[in-house]
Amino acid sequence: MTEVIKKTIKDSTVIRWLVLILISSLLFSTYWFQDFYGGLKGLMESELGYSSEEFGRIIGLTTIANMFGMIIIGGMILDKWGVRLAGLLFGGLAVLGGVISALATEGFFGQEHSTMLGWMIFGRILFGSGLEVVCVVVNRTVVKWFKGYELALAMAISMGFGRLGSAMGIALSGDIAGGHVSTAVSLAATIIGITLLLFVIYLFFDVKLDKQLKSEKAASSEDEFKFSDLIKLISNRSFLFIALLCVSFYAAVFPFIQYAPDLLINKFNFSNDLAANGNIILFGSTTLGNASVYIVFFIFAILFSVVPGKIKNKTSKYAFLAVVFVVFIAYIIGIKTQLNIWFQNGSKTASLIPVGTILFTPIFGNYVDKKGKAASLMILGALLLIFAHVSLSLFNSVYLAYLGLLSLGIAFSLVPAAMWPSVAKIVAESRLGTAYASMFTIQNWGLGLFFWGIGALLDFVNRNDLDAIRSGEANYDYTIPIFVLVICGVISIFLAFLLKKADRKQGYGLELPSGAEVSIGDDK
Repeated sequence: MTEVIKKTIKDSTVIRWLVLILISSLLFSTYWFQDFYGGLKGLMESELGYSSEEFGRIIGLTTIANMFGMIIIGGMILDKWGVRLAGLLFGGLAVLGGVISALATEGFFGQEHSTMLGWMIFGRILFGSGLEVVCVVVNRTVVKWFKGYELALAMAISMGFGRLGSAMGIALSGDIAGGHVSTAVSLAATIIGITLLLFVIYLFFDVKLDKQLKSEKAASSEDEFKFSDLIKLISNRSFLFIALLCVSFYAAVFPFIQYAPDLLINKFNFSNDLAANGNIILFGSTTLGNASVYIVFFIFAILFSVVPGKIKNKTSKYAFLAVVFVVFIAYIIGIKTQLNIWFQNGSKTASLIPVGTILFTPIFGNYVDKKGKAASLMILGALLLIFAHVSLSLFNSVYLAYLGLLSLGIAFSLVPAAMWPSVAKIVAESRLGTAYASMFTIQNWGLGLFFWGIGALLDFVNRNDLDAIRSGEANYDYTIPIFVLVICGVISIFLAFLLKKADRKQGYGLELPSGAEVSIGDDK
């Protein structure tokens, strides 16, 4: 007798990828809000009177609640009650934090410097409390829908949505602000609210899938969270190494992104404001026109990385890639004049870091799915990270700066595309919420330190010239604050080697393609 295999809605390619878009939109908006202040640092100094240390304090304290267990709590809620409650609760917290931040910059709570600063920090703390758990929810949901299918590619594209939000936030916040920080903050908060509604639409699919699977919790009592699971995670060498690698790598990337526009303006004399002929106009709007560039780049990334894998015939596949490449080159030539101006603008050029990940992360994710080599790719990414920060700190060549930014963009694609699917190999699926939450908690200690630390160190290094800098008579010296990030790269390489060595003993198959048979030595 032939056994009938029941199909679920996640077996539908169309529904699976529709779900990915719905949940990843929330990642897009929260990453926008996380990074868009990077394009406003100069305006926050001139309009609101903030110092570099205060700027660093605002973005650094975003992580404070997560340092002390908020993400762990979110991970427990996620593992115990599922993505629906966790997504709504912590997505709503991110929206609330965005609204408070927007009201603070409008002067709703008071016009005094200390009052505005305090409420902006409070809003960012609430937002940050929701942000990281939202990331855990999205990662956990991608695994739920794509494990056994195109997991690494789906995670890469999901991260691509986040990077798209980062790039557009950094690049467009100055255009949107129009001389007022509050305008950019209000729009960023609104975008989070809209994407939370898209997450609500996703919930209908999630309910239907759980009914078809007859609920994992009903199927097994072993899925209930136990505190011993956390101890088991920490005692797992492979998980410990990949969690620490997550800290050291992201501490050298996310804080840098916040300061990159100001670095390029102060060290390499890039422009702060975009010349009129550098704008792209769409439907009469320069903001929509400039935003369209990032969306088009994202679409091309999908066309290069996703579609070819669905074409079985090699001739058809190469023909498709050739056509897409020609169209891409034609598009670049069409906006060449604007791009030349963008490459001399601080925020637009800094946005190349997440833009690079939009193109490369799906490609590397696809490679990890088919070829493996995840631990090796993490080592390569750490090497590129070191080169990038050495180029941007010790040298004054603008061409080397471009190369450094490109290297950082590739590293920012390589490591996450290899790291997050590897966690799903190391940790049992029912514990992924707790695993991701633990990683994000540890990561937030590094992020909080470096978000604030770079700003504080920047003020300290330039302490004798701060008055001249704020009056426009001198520039910040970024050499030491950025060179410190090289240390993070060195630590990342060391941890990646340890991870590769541990995997050889524990047998999780990090160097193997997705779906390959592995022999696991330790209990997950």
